[in-house]
Amino acid sequence: MLLDIQNLNLKFHTSKGILHAIRDLSFHIKEGETLGIVGESGCGKSITNLALMGLLPDTAELTADKLEFEGKDLLSFNEKQWQGIRGSDIAMIFQDPMTALNPCFTVGYQIEETLELHRKDLSKEQRKEYVFELLDQVGIPAPRDRAKSYAHELSGGMSQRVMIAGAIACNPKLLIADEPTTALDVTIQDQILKLLKDIQEKNNMAMILVTHDLGVVAENADRIQVMYAGEVIESASSSSVIQSPKHPYTKGLLDSLPGNGSAGFRTPLSSIAGMVPDLRSRPSGCQFNPRCFKFQDDCSSNRPSLNSDSHQVSCFHPLSEG
Repeated sequence: MLLDIQNLNLKFHTSKGILHAIRDLSFHIKEGETLGIVGESGCGKSITNLALMGLLPDTAELTADKLEFEGKDLLSFNEKQWQGIRGSDIAMIFQDPMTALNPCFTVGYQIEETLELHRKDLSKEQRKEYVFELLDQVGIPAPRDRAKSYAHELSGGMSQRVMIAGAIACNPKLLIADEPTTALDVTIQDQILKLLKDIQEKNNMAMILVTHDLGVVAENADRIQVMYAGEVIESASSSSVIQSPKHPYTKGLLDSLPGNGSAGFRTPLSSIAGMVPDLRSRPSGCQFNPRCFKFQDDCSSNRPSLNSDSHQVSCFHPLSEG
């Protein structure tokens, strides 16, 4: 097992009290596997990945029964140990490349920084040549010229490619792609996803693909994990989740996709009633119960947990097959 997480909890100490952002999160990922994580904004997708990168703020309190990468206990890591694997064994493509790239340095310099830290076997000239190779590998034309560019001189698609080049520079064993196609047009989205898939197959790299788009993970992930209010509420193979969702929330997400009605794209878009709960004052029982069309009394009195089936669901009244 490459990454093994059991009962991870993440709290933040704020001026308004404790915010329990992630509750009892458990999942694993194998070498070469793609895990898709979906959910609404604020469900805990990105903050979970920052925890896996050791990039949490001082106000965070992280606990877990197990948080292991290649058998190493990440909970016991100090900052020097984190620096040893961050960017080399575990890399991340951040959500917004236009803000993740430093505007004061050329993109080539920023990629070279990673190589300088983790590839001590390369000389300065070798590092520069490798940067050009990486930019060429991710489909950036005239890489020697583009390496001298600053972030504001690149389009959104180009910036995303630069982020990917920096992330794969040290051939990571696990790549975290946090909304890698956000704000990109459809043709560029397809190119970026194909690029990630090609790199993954070439290096037998595991990938966590974070998105709010079920269509993206359906085509690119081996397994899908659905999150709501900082909890995993459904987890199974991509085909199983898409074809036979068991949690009412997952069903709501699928129904909201364009063209899912009987009249195709002429059908009005469906939506999930209500709002995501405030994590400082969570509802009792199931977190989805105020919005759920299958609500019953036990949903508000008890908190469900994931079952142990191959298709896991956290619901007292799951949807039937088909």
